[in-house]
Amino acid sequence: MPKLAERQAPEAGVSPETNVSPETDYFLWTQGQAALVRAGRWAALDREALAEEIADLGGSQKSEIRSRLTVLLHHLLKWQFQPQQRKYGWRATIVEQRVSLDDVVTMSPSLRAWPAEVLAKAYRLARVRAADETGLPERSFPPDCPYTLAQILDERFYPGPEEPDVV
Repeated sequence: MPKLAERQAPEAGVSPETNVSPETDYFLWTQGQAALVRAGRWAALDREALAEEIADLGGSQKSEIRSRLTVLLHHLLKWQFQPQQRKYGWRATIVEQRVSLDDVVTMSPSLRAWPAEVLAKAYRLARVRAADETGLPERSFPPDCPYTLAQILDERFYPGPEEPDVV
């Protein structure tokens, strides 16, 4: 193995710790960048790519909230509009999405308002999915979200007729 002074300088966008770029092996690149941070080798960091990745992490939390809200709304619609088809799995999905949404917002309180901001978009997609999965025409579902955000996130809220055997 060549001595440190004999090694070639890595090309731009390539981690000197692993000699790979994020496009070549993302995991290995992240591990190399983490090693550089831990060692305090700030000049060796792929600063531009690293900054982009950090910014993307925040965006991924926003995306996760929107995705989980969509799944939750999808199942609330099925629950309300196909009460005869209700399953424990639907209930489990509703509970899981509510808990996971709460977890994300607890970890990033600055995103507390985000569910309200993406509710209409999440509902549009949930409505299409519910129509597809239930076989009901899309017009069977309200054009705008029929639930308040407080209802959506309330662990006791299940729309439509009560069915104590499933709830």
